[in-house]
Amino acid sequence: MRKKVWSIGLCSVLSLTLLAGGNSWTAEAKNGQNLPASLKTAAKGNIPDWNGIPLNGLIPETASDATRIELENGMTKPIYSTDEAIIEELFVETEVDSDRDGKRDRVSIKVYRPKTEPGVKVPVIYEMSPYRSGILNVPVYNVDVELNPVEHPGKGNGRGGKPFALAKGQPANLGSLGNYYVPRGYGVILAESIGTGKSNGCPTTGDEREILGTKAVIDWLNGRAKAYAGDGREVSADWSTGNVGMTGTSYNGTLPNAVAATGVDGLKTIIPVAAISSWYDYYRANGAVIAPGGYQGEDTDNMAEAVLTRDNPQVCKDVIAELTAEQDRETGDYNEFWADRDYVKDAKNIEASVLVVHGLNDWNVKTKQFSQWWEALGENNVPRRLWLHQGGHSSPSGNNWPQLQNRWFDYYLYGIENGVMNEPAVDIQREDRTWTKETSWPAAGSAPTRLHLTGEGNDLGKLQLKPVPNKPHNKQIIIDDPMKKANTLIADPELNSSNRLAYMTPALTDSVRLSGTPKVSIRASIDRPVANLTALLVDYSNSSPVIVSRGWMDPQNLKSDDRSKSLVPGKDYTFEWEMEPKDYVFKAGHQIGIVLIASDYDYTIRPKAGTKINVIPTRSEITLPIVGGRSAFKH
Repeated sequence: MRKKVWSIGLCSVLSLTLLAGGNSWTAEAKNGQNLPASLKTAAKGNIPDWNGIPLNGLIPETASDATRIELENGMTKPIYSTDEAIIEELFVETEVDSDRDGKRDRVSIKVYRPKTEPGVKVPVIYEMSPYRSGILNVPVYNVDVELNPVEHPGKGNGRGGKPFALAKGQPANLGSLGNYYVPRGYGVILAESIGTGKSNGCPTTGDEREILGTKAVIDWLNGRAKAYAGDGREVSADWSTGNVGMTGTSYNGTLPNAVAATGVDGLKTIIPVAAISSWYDYYRANGAVIAPGGYQGEDTDNMAEAVLTRDNPQVCKDVIAELTAEQDRETGDYNEFWADRDYVKDAKNIEASVLVVHGLNDWNVKTKQFSQWWEALGENNVPRRLWLHQGGHSSPSGNNWPQLQNRWFDYYLYGIENGVMNEPAVDIQREDRTWTKETSWPAAGSAPTRLHLTGEGNDLGKLQLKPVPNKPHNKQIIIDDPMKKANTLIADPELNSSNRLAYMTPALTDSVRLSGTPKVSIRASIDRPVANLTALLVDYSNSSPVIVSRGWMDPQNLKSDDRSKSLVPGKDYTFEWEMEPKDYVFKAGHQIGIVLIASDYDYTIRPKAGTKINVIPTRSEITLPIVGGRSAFKH
């Protein structure tokens, strides 16, 4: 076995060099003391100390045969020069031929790695992106159109928007990831997804072709795929340990979710930030065609067109046309096309650990994306942590984020026992921007809490714990006006409005925390075969009301997302749907409100005004995941 050279920093006090050959270890501190043999490895999650000095991270014998790093405060510290970094521009051969030219697609990658001593190997942090060559300005769909009623009962159908492009003005030289991690002993690979930049192939908005195009780089790092230099020379990754971690924000974070769901060997961990776990829930909701926040009219086809920056893009014309046909904006139903882009259903295949990062106010990649992914990871015993912040569709910051990410990669790619998985599973930022640690999400003690609706006419109604007498003939009316925005419709709830129905709790005597997914059940009839249904969860106080969550439904999807059923105008139905998951504290003195509208200007299709929805409030309710359940509402 080749000799290993490792270094450990002891709280910046001692610097130890560990030499291991075979099963024997020696260690010598600068003050001449020998490190006890009992400390040659650390128990997982249990950081030992030596003569009262905490080691803050120890490299176990399971690390690579040829690795050289140094630790400081339990993390790899910069010991390599970016000026001496080795930079390679290569093309990795994939398993797919997405542009149908008879040749396997190749993806363009840029490799940054430290200049090391001969034989020293490094793990890799890898980010695949469709955005490295920019985003094209392409037309999107007109949403000021009529909705589409299905023809027969029971008829079935077998980015971030532009989700977050790579930020401009990143640090020069090796980029933000390279500047940080290459000096710490990591290789960094930045790649261009199929159909973008110097890669060939066609973008396909998250399906198997894009996934395999991304997976190929991991295969190359583990000797299962080939890569070539610009001159055609084959290049190996003999400098790599084969251990790979993926990260990225939005689309760049979505691809790690997708690849992890294949169970590819060598992918040890992923850090998806503001990432999609199911593309259906990005462009649809409960059977309705729904926009990503800020990108009304976008769908999978014009998302693909926007990133189609490769040479000779016209070769992808047929591929784009297939996206248009199969995404089905007519019914909005879940079908095979969306199943191919649903990573949640494949969570059972995941072998990598996952550090999920998401903004609680992200209306582009909405919060359902992290919630359903987090749940699926737990159901399949995937090692996981969750980091929730108060931002929107953005990269993380604050709360020692760079250190957590560093420790995470150190643990899973170098095997450094730093206790990162022995800490509480959830970091969550509260509304006042303070941070707390918790053991689970939704929060411990969160319980479904049913609130009943009561009201007459279009006056402000009540939202209460106590069941209300059933008055099936007491109906309230919503008349759809798609051109009125939600922020306008939630204002002045005490005033009569024909375009919304509002219900509120009494003023809260103590703060009430919501943690999880609100659900709506509405008994109503509609005067035409199709409409939009929207529910808004609102925090009312003396200041401007705040929309906490929203949820949408195509009422034709009565039973499931994948089966539309035509409605009989004027007939009463029970419409049930989930809103976006949230973690939010309503303060004492505030009131919890639910506002029902039809079309949501910023998210739904906007048909002509005038659709009439008759709601029976006494047969309707909202279920909120409240910490403490009913007891949280003190009387």
